[in-house]
Amino acid sequence: MSTPKILKWVSGGLEAILGIPLLGGIIVVSFLWIPLGVMLALHIVTLVLTKSSGGSTTGSILGIVTSCIAWIPFVGMVMHILTAIFLMLDAAKPEIELKDHNIDAV
Repeated sequence: MSTPKILKWVSGGLEAILGIPLLGGIIVVSFLWIPLGVMLALHIVTLVLTKSSGGSTTGSILGIVTSCIAWIPFVGMVMHILTAIFLMLDAAKPEIELKDHNIDAV
């Protein structure tokens, strides 16, 4: 399993936890919104590594947006849930290995 795929599973799982009503809000507020900054950094790292490996960056970009607006009650919860879904669906996709095949021209 590649590093970007592992990071998508991890960030998707953390987003799912932050999307749980009441629990996610308690975590964010009790740690003075630091989890949003940590998630922002995690999404940026995931984005860079995914981009360099040629993978889908939709979940990571959505995660960056989520980290920036998640301080808004209810909007943050919905965004965390959507981001978790996008990241986990992307992480669950099978990896396609592109191999260099020599094909003779006809």
